[in-house]
Amino acid sequence: MTDDADLPTEETDPVDRPIEAADGEELDALVERHDLVLAEFYTKGCAVCQSIEPILTNVARVTDATVVPINPGDDLDLVDRFDIRGVPTLLLFEEGEEVARMASGFQETEAVVAFVEERGQTDAAA
Repeated sequence: MTDDADLPTEETDPVDRPIEAADGEELDALVERHDLVLAEFYTKGCAVCQSIEPILTNVARVTDATVVPINPGDDLDLVDRFDIRGVPTLLLFEEGEEVARMASGFQETEAVVAFVEERGQTDAAA
């Protein structure tokens, strides 16, 4: 569960590190609270998911996006709701709406930053 002390003081301020969401309700609250959210759907034991964690921390630091890792295994409704077919899957939300998806395995920091900054209009988005 997200501790409110970890959230920024201004409603739309990005956070410079990922905020873990425990379930769909927490994800919805974060998407509603922040203008730009990058949600990473991962599973425990996924080596690629683990290797992307430091990249997502970098993305949180250098972009305006609030980065939110979430394990859909903890809330199985998320799998159907967001059509998650593999992990890691990155979904970009802008002003509460999903605007882009990246489900192409491991990506370097530069590719994920470009994905966020260009709102998914990159060659890396799949």
